[in-house]
Amino acid sequence: MSANKIQKIEDHFIYRIGWLRAGVLGANDGILSTTSLVIGVAAATSDRGTIALTALSGLIAGAMSMAAGEYVSVSSQEETEKADIAREKAELRDMPEQELQEIIEIYKGRGLNAALAEEVAVALTKHNALETHLRDELGMTEISAANPLQAALASFISFIIGAILPLLVAFLAPLKAMVLWQYVCSILFLMVLGGISAKTGGAPVAKGVIKVCLWGTIAMATTALIGHLFGTHIV
Repeated sequence: MSANKIQKIEDHFIYRIGWLRAGVLGANDGILSTTSLVIGVAAATSDRGTIALTALSGLIAGAMSMAAGEYVSVSSQEETEKADIAREKAELRDMPEQELQEIIEIYKGRGLNAALAEEVAVALTKHNALETHLRDELGMTEISAANPLQAALASFISFIIGAILPLLVAFLAPLKAMVLWQYVCSILFLMVLGGISAKTGGAPVAKGVIKVCLWGTIAMATTALIGHLFGTHIV
């Protein structure tokens, strides 16, 4: 079997989780939060300039907020991972026997007999003790490693892409039916996004589409109701 064929087989969906989570979250939030904001304002005013400015403001503020929030969140995860790595290094240096026994017990708990568990633990410890403990004791791997910049950039770009869609609708849709147009277009956008993200992540497409449509409808209906009840109609 060729190297390319092996690489294709081993290209598991989990390898995409770092950028996929942030990208999907950003695009979904860009569509949903901007549309909900526009619907709330459109329920209170029929002025296109106000509606479009609301959408643009939501796009800019939302993209910056998503990127900053994602960076801070993932940075915290990265700092925690670094602290655990430093702690594990110290333990391997100061009490290697106890750490070896800890790994042996982990393997025994996974079904290996005592002799085989010890043999495997000794071999892996000799190969790379730190990697063994990070993977089997703490569940840390290269796939799950935090990447703040990647997460922040994916969120920033995807939020803008998502928010551009309701912004365009704000400019093009008939004012008298703005709320309806925003809702219908947003649901269509969310359906496409849910399908793409589910397909990319290896999840059932129909389930992904239903989830985003359900929660998107709830969010937009809530903001429309608030805008209608508490908004001041602007001439």
